[in-house]
Amino acid sequence: MDPAVNRPGKLLITSPPPAGRYGQFGGRFVPETVMPALAELEAAAVAAFADPQFLEELADLHADYAGRPTPCYFASRLSEHAGLAIWLKREDLLHTGAHKLNNALGQLLLARRMGKRRIVAETGAGQHGLATATACALFDLDCVVYMGEEDMRRQAVNVAKMNLLGARVEPVRSGSRTLKDATSEAIRDWVTNVRDTHYVIGSAVGPHPYPWLVRTLQSVIGSEAREQMLAATGALPTQVVACVGGGSNAIGIFAGFLDDSQVRLLGVEAGGRGLGRGEHGASLSHGRPGVLHGSQSFLLQDEDGQVDSTHSISAGLDYPGVGPEHAQLRQSGRARYIAVDDEQALAAFHLLCRLEGILPALESAHAIHAAVALGRDADAEGPVLVCLSGRGDKDIDTVLEWDQG
Repeated sequence: MDPAVNRPGKLLITSPPPAGRYGQFGGRFVPETVMPALAELEAAAVAAFADPQFLEELADLHADYAGRPTPCYFASRLSEHAGLAIWLKREDLLHTGAHKLNNALGQLLLARRMGKRRIVAETGAGQHGLATATACALFDLDCVVYMGEEDMRRQAVNVAKMNLLGARVEPVRSGSRTLKDATSEAIRDWVTNVRDTHYVIGSAVGPHPYPWLVRTLQSVIGSEAREQMLAATGALPTQVVACVGGGSNAIGIFAGFLDDSQVRLLGVEAGGRGLGRGEHGASLSHGRPGVLHGSQSFLLQDEDGQVDSTHSISAGLDYPGVGPEHAQLRQSGRARYIAVDDEQALAAFHLLCRLEGILPALESAHAIHAAVALGRDADAEGPVLVCLSGRGDKDIDTVLEWDQG
């Protein structure tokens, strides 16, 4: 195997999109008081990505602290079951248990570079909050994490971990008490304290430059996976599959294959309890363009443009919007997006446990179901690469509750 495969992947650095736009999507829909902070962040990120010392420090953290590169694993028993060769990009093996640390480490290095000592973040499944709390402990930064009460209930283990790491977890009791509401509260905090505070957005959403910044920091997944698949199989995968809530793990792995037109990209959203209003989180499959949290994208909304409530058994997919680059990929046809419901995701969770000895996050289980379903298509060919975005320790109570009726 090429020795390069055993090193952390390089970031796939591009220039920021003009005006922060991906076609008609993206932009900055924020109060004027926040515009200077966004401009400062963009300038700092552009300078950092051109600075070999910054990139070397981040690569060292990836290798020595986070545990990159994460392996690409051939899931032989799952492949036999599906009738299709399935490979897993094992982000669940990253320190803290999910891909979120890639983004947190990079953004906190930027925050330190900008002299920002106070950090705020939002979290749904708790993995971004945990990653941010972890990196804040490492860099000796103050950390406040906003989390909906409903998500705190179903992700109590991650709440305890964040507290142990020194973060202050602020419960959000408004609205549906999930990720959307936590994001709104984190933005309010940031707007109030913007001079000394950096807001670490956990997904490829929000006002420019966040979608571009998060995508760049998560592109390490795609650059590694591309090299690993070529080294292991001598070919690129025929399809790349990833779950999509806000969309950071998906855009991270898609980034490695966007220029390979023969590689199809499949994003998997939360079908929840069904496709009625308030029952799912499938904004790309069943939403329409609108503005949420400072960016234009597809979102779930009623006839008057009010944001709909959502549901998913996976807290990380329980969000009514999606990153603007995903919206552009859907609009252009470069990527396809489907919805997988709670029951299908739970079945895929159990399937991967039994066949491969891997407990996936419920978010990732949506992608596993979609990959296995591809095997029922007579025209489908492998290998198929799935981003296993996180591990399922955090979801055990939810799974047991579901299994026990």
